[in-house]
Amino acid sequence: MAVSPPIAAPSGRDRIVQAARAQLFLRGYSALTMDELAVDLGMSKKTLYQHFAGKEELVRAAIEAFAREVRTEADRILSDRRLTFAEKLRGLTGGLLQRLSQLSPHLFRDLQRFAPVLHELVLELRRKNIPLIFGRLIEQGQANGKVRDDIDPGFAAEFLLHAMQGLMQPQSLDHLRLAPHETFERAMNLFFGGLLTPAGRKDYEKLFGR
Repeated sequence: MAVSPPIAAPSGRDRIVQAARAQLFLRGYSALTMDELAVDLGMSKKTLYQHFAGKEELVRAAIEAFAREVRTEADRILSDRRLTFAEKLRGLTGGLLQRLSQLSPHLFRDLQRFAPVLHELVLELRRKNIPLIFGRLIEQGQANGKVRDDIDPGFAAEFLLHAMQGLMQPQSLDHLRLAPHETFERAMNLFFGGLLTPAGRKDYEKLFGR
């Protein structure tokens, strides 16, 4: 009987990034301190600074790791030929909802105010990932007859990008009185409600009761 190889423990750098991400999402940028992070990790500040020059560099690494995680999961779902279009749609949106639910409602405002360079990084990663992920999903839906064939995938993905960039602005979230994951869920329901064919909508509602 084959024995599975042991799962490698995260490196020191990965542990730091994971802990910083948890604190960042829960408390925001301004409340995250290198002192408290070192205590939580059970390491000295000197060790912490051997990996990262400062808080901004560390938070950048946490944001970029989050984006890579989203992209990797999306690639896995979109490449799985066993999944129907409805299952892929639900898998993508469900995974993003779960991740966005971890965010403090005030995180984007906090970044915008105290770390504008990092806020711009968040916008840039959205500009990169949303068209790639959802453009590919729409193309697959059209190939399976679940998304209207009169829709241009590139235009639809760009439309979604601009909608999400606007809706996730701190001012918009405050006005709507919604958390990021609530805003995303409503946007996805509205967006794909207009794209699905009757067959696509039927499959989605049959599988997920919506």
